[in-house]
Amino acid sequence: MDTFIGIRFKKETAKRFQEFSRTHFSSHTEAMATMLDFFLYNEISPKEKLGPTGRTIEASIKKRINAVIAILRDVEKSQTKPTAAMLASLFQTEEAPKKALILEKKIMEERRQVHPTGDELDPMEK
Repeated sequence: MDTFIGIRFKKETAKRFQEFSRTHFSSHTEAMATMLDFFLYNEISPKEKLGPTGRTIEASIKKRINAVIAILRDVEKSQTKPTAAMLASLFQTEEAPKKALILEKKIMEERRQVHPTGDELDPMEK
């Protein structure tokens, strides 16, 4: 049988340790040994800060992703869409719409007929 030694802790700290130990380990001795091994093997101090937490890393990644999305949208608006429109217009084979021919003034006058009242009428209005 192993021997035990008593260590004095403040009551509040001892209760926190007991709750943690019961949750994760089968005995208080195993909990303390595992914690000490963790710090020893990883060569860190319990007073050191391990860096950003998962939430802060996630927030910074989301910000960077949003920035990349904004850059891609800007590129699409200012470069990709206009270039695609230019290329599409180059490959279109539609004929230009035909404009109506301008008729000489002489022909236009022939089309008009003088109404008996003296008013000029367009033959289309008849």
